[in-house]
Amino acid sequence: MGPDSIYVGYATTAEIQVTDKMVAQFAEMSGDFNPIHLDDAYAKTTRFGQRIAHGMIVGALFSRCLNDSLGKGGIYLGQNMKFVNPVYINDTLIIELKVTGFRKEKGFATVETIAKKKDSGELCVKGDAVIMVATVPATAGATA
Repeated sequence: MGPDSIYVGYATTAEIQVTDKMVAQFAEMSGDFNPIHLDDAYAKTTRFGQRIAHGMIVGALFSRCLNDSLGKGGIYLGQNMKFVNPVYINDTLIIELKVTGFRKEKGFATVETIAKKKDSGELCVKGDAVIMVATVPATAGATA
């Protein structure tokens, strides 16, 4: 999908399971070894009662889905996220993206980003992204 097929109102979803392997790999990559993410015994003593995934894993999943659905080669310019409910290991998420604004001449889009649990529909993360699509149409900025 390129800038000619992006429009305000375009929406897409993806289903992704957050696995123990993803959490371990994210901890290694980020250096975030908080026991709430990695230690079952510790996590059982917390308000969550079990391990939770790093919140930024969901941010990475938003990035993945933006690339997959709005065009490869685009650039992430910004993302805000509000963590509403925890994501537990092995939760399957439905990632929802909806284009809420698009400046075709610049190739910039704003996208609502939502992550919900597949089984319950419970909202986990909500926010907005700003992206730059990979290419701007050749007619952008041209005058007749």
